Amino acid sequence: MIEIIDYQERWPQEFLRIGREIKTALGARAVRIDHIGSTSVPGLASKDIIDVQLTLVSLAEFEAVRTSLVGELGYVFREWVVADHRPQDNMRPECMSDDPEWEKRYFREPAGVRPLHLHVRVAARANQRYALLFRDFLRAHSDMANAYGELKRRLAAALGEESEPYPDIKDPVCDLIIYAAQEWAKKTGWEMGNSDI
Repeated sequence: MIEIIDYQERWPQEFLRIGREIKTALGARAVRIDHIGSTSVPGLASKDIIDVQLTLVSLAEFEAVRTSLVGELGYVFREWVVADHRPQDNMRPECMSDDPEWEKRYFREPAGVRPLHLHVRVAARANQRYALLFRDFLRAHSDMANAYGELKRRLAAALGEESEPYPDIKDPVCDLIIYAAQEWAKKTGWEMGNSDI
């Protein structure tokens, strides 16, 4: 069952603790560590799961990173998660298979740690930019964030115990938001800014 709760003031501090621990373990291999997803947007209702984006220069560094995350910190590597959802304008046949722009690696939290998703992506790829633009757009547009939060609440309530379809229904809504965010980015000259950690 998906549970959507009101925004929690503790989420940014929880992210900082998690991010600093990762940065300490990985050092310079961590190009960026950013708070992403709904818990990174003040006022936005969300699942109580912190999303963290770890940016690497390339996936050639991944084995060393995986060893540190699993061996030192106890993260759980989910090897079957190898790509992100692609927005509909990227669903052309040539983008469907092994598109490095949407490639990622994924971990869950260590035992005894609050629920979190750790997304490992490569600098300057589409999925790395997507997560930051999506976050910043919703931070700048509280009306859009509120509507998105309400949609998530209603979707979770409608699905009840059947949580598996949740991302399949939510992803096209995220596509609509990212299309608006891309226009906003062009108009405002949006850039990624500095890493959160």
